[in-house]
Amino acid sequence: MNFDDTPEEAAFRAEARAWIDANAPKHLQPILSGSGHGTAGDIADFDMLAESKAWQKKKYDAGWACLHWPKEYGGRGATPMQRVIWNQEEGIYAQLSFTFIIGQGMCGPTVMAWGNEDDKQALLPPLAAGEDVWCQMFSEPSAGSDLAGLRTRAVKDGGEWVINGSKIWTSGAHISQYGILLTRTDPSVAKHKGLTMFWVDMRSPGIEVRPILQAHGQSGFNEVFFTDLRIPDSQHLGGVGQGWTVSLTTLMNERLSIGSGMSTGFETLMDYAVRAPGRDGGRLVDDPAIRSKLADWATKASGLKYTSMRALTALSKGEEPGPENSIGKLVAGATSQDIATFAIDLQGEAGILTDPAQAAHAARFQATLMRSPATRIEGGTDEILRNIIAERVLGLPGDVRVDKDVPFEKIPTRA
Repeated sequence: MNFDDTPEEAAFRAEARAWIDANAPKHLQPILSGSGHGTAGDIADFDMLAESKAWQKKKYDAGWACLHWPKEYGGRGATPMQRVIWNQEEGIYAQLSFTFIIGQGMCGPTVMAWGNEDDKQALLPPLAAGEDVWCQMFSEPSAGSDLAGLRTRAVKDGGEWVINGSKIWTSGAHISQYGILLTRTDPSVAKHKGLTMFWVDMRSPGIEVRPILQAHGQSGFNEVFFTDLRIPDSQHLGGVGQGWTVSLTTLMNERLSIGSGMSTGFETLMDYAVRAPGRDGGRLVDDPAIRSKLADWATKASGLKYTSMRALTALSKGEEPGPENSIGKLVAGATSQDIATFAIDLQGEAGILTDPAQAAHAARFQATLMRSPATRIEGGTDEILRNIIAERVLGLPGDVRVDKDVPFEKIPTRA
């Protein structure tokens, strides 16, 4: 592994660092530095959506938005390594980009790969500029990890498609202007073959969004219902019946977007253990049992860091990263949940506090714990990721899938 920038990378890093230092919304630094999962938006006088759009627009106007996208679609045409360097330099201000992670990291690349040129020219620059928010509508109540088992129907009617059904756990649907939607267009063929992907305007008649109240009091996830939604035939991405192949583009980008750079929370825990009082007037970190746990997590955090470095080294050499990218989300998601649970246990009765003004470390451990189950589900559950690693990385035999070649309408369902 090589930990040093090339001269070209060092020059790009210096340019990015100078621009961020001169233009970052530094009035938000205290809020972003002290926020945990989902807490920043709850702070008085802080409008996460407005601040996110303002920062995105400033980046776009200066040529720093969606760096890896082609220039004609609002990007910079940057290399993968330049994108990594930018993400490193943006630091805490990258939290303002979370609003657009689904649109720019998943939907945009799908439209870019499968949309027609007119749609790409019309839809992608406003997305890069932060003018539009996008959502991804895949999961359904009766088809969670089995994405190909979805039942939302799209039926051709002249030059339009009529869509009926529902989606669940749709992040950001309540603030989105557009979304991509995977539907079933042919139930007479095997479940993976009868799917078609569309892009839709979320303000269209026939779409109803119902926010889902989460454990931490926010409603980032939603149910979305389609009742005789009509969209033009021109809005499908890829060919009719090609939806599964198109969805793989989205899923590949989803796991990369969610898994890259995911924090385990170890540094925050270490800081807490060093500062917080323990037994007999000492510190928490002086307890041998606590030090043992910290050592275990330090090892995992180090493993994730240097595994990521292997990928960065490959990018820097112009190579494609190997299977190590499959590890990040799986390990970091479970580790962050374990660390948050342990930290709250260390706080004793004070662990029940959720007010950032009262709880240790601005309630970041509490926020992480309440958010972590979703982290281990979105972008592929732990079980799905283990299957992917087993089958595609280790070359182990795949799971037995008895319904794989059965026409979807012939698959038994509960009465």
